Amino acid sequence: MKFGVPLGLLHPAAWKDVAVAADELGFESVWLPEHLVFATDLSLAVYPGGDDPGIRPETPLFDAPAYLCWLAAHTSRVLLGTAVQLLALRHPFVSARAFATLDVVSGGRAVCGVGAGWYRGEWDAAGIPFETRGARLDEAIAVVRRLWTEPVVAHSGRFYSFPEVAFEPKPVQRRLPVLAGGESAAALRRAARLCDGWISMPHTLGSIRPQLDRLGGGVPVTAHAYALGSPDEVPAWAALGVERLIVRPWTRGRDAVAALTAFAARYGIGRDIQTIGR
Repeated sequence: MKFGVPLGLLHPAAWKDVAVAADELGFESVWLPEHLVFATDLSLAVYPGGDDPGIRPETPLFDAPAYLCWLAAHTSRVLLGTAVQLLALRHPFVSARAFATLDVVSGGRAVCGVGAGWYRGEWDAAGIPFETRGARLDEAIAVVRRLWTEPVVAHSGRFYSFPEVAFEPKPVQRRLPVLAGGESAAALRRAARLCDGWISMPHTLGSIRPQLDRLGGGVPVTAHAYALGSPDEVPAWAALGVERLIVRPWTRGRDAVAALTAFAARYGIGRDIQTIGR
C-alpha cells in the first residue's frame, strides 16, 4: 500500500516541514488542494450534502503546482500531487505548462489530480459557465495530454480551439498521471474512461464500497482514509482495489511531524517508494 499526506489540512506555514518529513520517512506522496478565488458572497459556498459554508473568503489560496515546485526543491522522492486541481478554470495551455514545469523541476514526480468542482462562486467570478464545467474538464484533459506527448498540436473543439503549436519541454514522465476526483456518476466515468485513476473524498471501508461498485474494477484508486484505525485495516482496503491511502494521523497541526513519524513506524513505511507513471 502507498501512503500519501494531505497538506491542505494544515496551516500553510507547516507545509514545507511536513512535506520534508513525509519525504524522509518514506511516504509515497503529498497532496495540495486548490481553488482559484473565493467570492465574499457565501450563498454559493455550501458544500453539497451540508448546511455550512465549505469555504471562508479569508482563507489564503496558493497556486498549487507552483507551490509544489517549491516543495520539489526541498524533497527528493515523494510524489507531488493535486487533490484536486480545477483544470477547466484555465486554458489548457496554462494547466499543461504548470504541470509540465512541476514534472521537470521535480525530476518526474508530478501527479495531476483534477476535478470539475462544486463551488459555483469561483466559476461565476471567472466568467465561465458553471454548467459546462464537466464537459470543459473532459476536453481540457484530452488537450493537455496531447500537449504533453505530441510534437505539435492543433485543436478544434467545443470549448478550445487553436492552430498548430509546439509545446516544450515535455514532462519527464512518459505519461504524467491524471487522476479524477469527485463522487458523481460523471466523475467516476471520467476516472474510468479518461484518467489514470480515481481520488475519493474522505471515506471509511464501509462508505467507499458503493462508489467502488459504481466505478468498476481495473481503475487504480486513491482513497482519503482519515479514520484509518490500525495496520490491520490496510489489507481490507487493498482487497477493495485501493492502491493508495491518503492519511491524516494527527489531531493537531503542530503535532503533524511527530504523528507522521509514529505512523511510519507503526505501519512499516520505509524508503522503498514506487513512482507511478515512469
